Amino acid sequence: MVKQTTIASEISLTGVGLHTGQEVTMTFKPAPINNGFTFVRVDLEGQPIIEADANYVVNTQRGTNLEKRGVMIQTPEHVLAALVGCNLDNVIIELNASELPIMDGSSKYFVEAIEKAGLVEQDAERKIYVVKDVITYTDEATGSEITVIPSDHYCVAAMVDFGTKVLGTQNATMKNITEFKKEIADCRTFSFLHELESLLNNGLIKGGDLNNAIVYVDKEISPETMENLKKAFNKERISVKENGILDNLTLHYPNEAARHKLLDIIGDLSLIGTRIQGKIIANKPGHFVNTQFAKKLSKLIKLEERNNVPTYDINKDPVLDIHGIMDLLPHRPPFLLVDKILELSDTHVVGLKNVTMNEDFFVGHFPGAPVMPGVLQVEAMAQTGGILILSTVPDPENYLTYFIKIDNVKFKNKVLPGDTLFFKCDLISPIRRGICHMQAYAYANGKLVSEAELMAQIVKVK
Repeated sequence: MVKQTTIASEISLTGVGLHTGQEVTMTFKPAPINNGFTFVRVDLEGQPIIEADANYVVNTQRGTNLEKRGVMIQTPEHVLAALVGCNLDNVIIELNASELPIMDGSSKYFVEAIEKAGLVEQDAERKIYVVKDVITYTDEATGSEITVIPSDHYCVAAMVDFGTKVLGTQNATMKNITEFKKEIADCRTFSFLHELESLLNNGLIKGGDLNNAIVYVDKEISPETMENLKKAFNKERISVKENGILDNLTLHYPNEAARHKLLDIIGDLSLIGTRIQGKIIANKPGHFVNTQFAKKLSKLIKLEERNNVPTYDINKDPVLDIHGIMDLLPHRPPFLLVDKILELSDTHVVGLKNVTMNEDFFVGHFPGAPVMPGVLQVEAMAQTGGILILSTVPDPENYLTYFIKIDNVKFKNKVLPGDTLFFKCDLISPIRRGICHMQAYAYANGKLVSEAELMAQIVKVK
């Protein structure tokens, strides 16, 4: 079991927002289990909280922007990447402005602050989404695509191609999250000269300077543009290096641009709200496609959590085979609807039934399109639950089980010949006076097919 972590002590950083140019103080604070990453606007009345949630993404122009009930958080991706890269699960980030500090345009200073504060383990298991199928999101307008495939750990591969000679095609790979601090964290954001001119003309990047953004010169610089850049960056002179980068900034890596895009992916995908066990493959990533993919994955994860589909190894020796089941239950074929018991504890039981075309009920339900009756699914769940309650008495052969109540029955998907049904029953409250109150679920083909809240009582045969 991997435990959740939080920061050991609070620590603050001060900087300016890239676009607003506004000075901001940001404080990392320890957070309780299952808190995730949350932003607190301490400069606003009531100190509103904005969760790092993909569903709050409202804009991805020059960064990822979150909004909840009119409260904004701008460009959190570099900070979020640092939190994930430092193996954190629960952190509160307090801000006295809407935009997080850009620092040097990377995650470096955030990682250094986190390491200075330290980490502590918490008494709760980390939530990890294990990718079992290939999931893809494509932006048809740009050709950008992100795919996640099954893997035994979290890794990311990114390819960038902006169609410019100065940058060309670049690739970057992070084979394990442990590589983040050394290989990815110090990779700075970048822009092209034509974008820079547009941003300056529109009053953006007020907090930008040549120390927090790599500028690739993808066009001839006119004398007028040169003067505007000198004024914007408060420089007496500006030059273009041989590698096509504005001024005298030195790249940390030849593929720093691709590594920074990989950093952005890690930060944006943290908005899913859970760790991922899978390999991310991104072609021409950007904040829009990143966050759209995060939204898609978030929905899929929530759907799976709601269905709560467990997995069981049917090749393991059962706790009870059909003979052991008949020793406990008074039911007999064709009304015995459980073939094996896979798990049995004081509070839960898991049973299995192989649904075949030979079932008697398929003769009439329905001959042309056989479907297992919903009432028999409920009965099968009840028989599985009966194993749980009868296992609590020393002489189960002397007891019968009767329904008292059935509530909240829902049928989600059809059960057909050839399906393998799994039944899971969990106690809602302890068994008292022979009364068992259970929440029961039936699964087939990786889906929830039915559920019900059951109450039954065992009665001794006179």
